[in-house]
Amino acid sequence: MQHPAFEEVSFHHHTEDAEFKKRVRKTTILLSIITVIELGIGLSIYMIHKGPDPSHLLVLMFKGMVCILSLAKAYYIVSVFMHLGDEIRNMIMTIVVPLLLFIWFIAAFIIDGNSYKTLRNRYDKHFQETTMPKEHHKATEEKKAEPAKSEKQ
Repeated sequence: MQHPAFEEVSFHHHTEDAEFKKRVRKTTILLSIITVIELGIGLSIYMIHKGPDPSHLLVLMFKGMVCILSLAKAYYIVSVFMHLGDEIRNMIMTIVVPLLLFIWFIAAFIIDGNSYKTLRNRYDKHFQETTMPKEHHKATEEKKAEPAKSEKQ
C-alpha cells in the first residue's frame, strides 16, 4: 500500500465525450469568427494606410481592437484546448502569473530599445545620415530648406 502523499491527485472533471465535443466545436466556431473579424480589421487598416489622408487615431483604435481579440482567442485556446479552464484556481495562477511577468519583461525591453533608437537618432548625426535611405534624406533636407526660402521673401 502506498503512502497518501504519493497518491495521484486529479482534479480533471471530464464529463461526457459528447458534451466535450460540443464545447470544442462551439469554441472552434467562436475562434473562427474572431479570426475573420481580425482579418477584416487588418484589411481596413491596410486600406486606411493606403488612402491619401490616413487617420492615425482610427488605426490606433483598430490595432487596440486586434490586440483585445487576440487576447480573447488566447484565453479560449488555453481554457478549452489546453484544459486550463478545468483546473483549480491555484494551478491557473501558477501558470498565468509568470506569463504576465514574462509579457511585462518583453514590453519593458521593447520600450527601452525604442528609447535608445530615438535618442541615438536625435543626438548621433552620423548614425542618422548613414541609416536613412538617400531619398528620405533628400526629402528631409528639402523640407528644411523650404521654410528658409519663405522667410527670405
